[in-house]
Amino acid sequence: MTFFYQTQSWNSQPQVTQETIELWKHLSEKSNWRIVQLANGFYQTEYQDVKEKDTWHDVTRRETIEGAEKAIDSSVEHYKRKTAFLDGPKVVKTFE
Repeated sequence: MTFFYQTQSWNSQPQVTQETIELWKHLSEKSNWRIVQLANGFYQTEYQDVKEKDTWHDVTRRETIEGAEKAIDSSVEHYKRKTAFLDGPKVVKTFE
């Protein structure tokens, strides 16, 4: 699933706004997502707005409900990884 958002470039560790961090954390919870069936038979994935709980934003369309759920699962995992690295890179190996 491709999700579009605004990015900026820096020469050092990327700096993200608090608003962006809140959005990433919001999108990393599956309970903030839903699937709706459209008139043409396709299934549309949507996420609930961070501030306005009765507003939903469409993200992608799939031919099957299974495909839509898989797209949501992929998005949730993507945003979980993004929030995990907000404090900087993780040390995976050190040398002496």
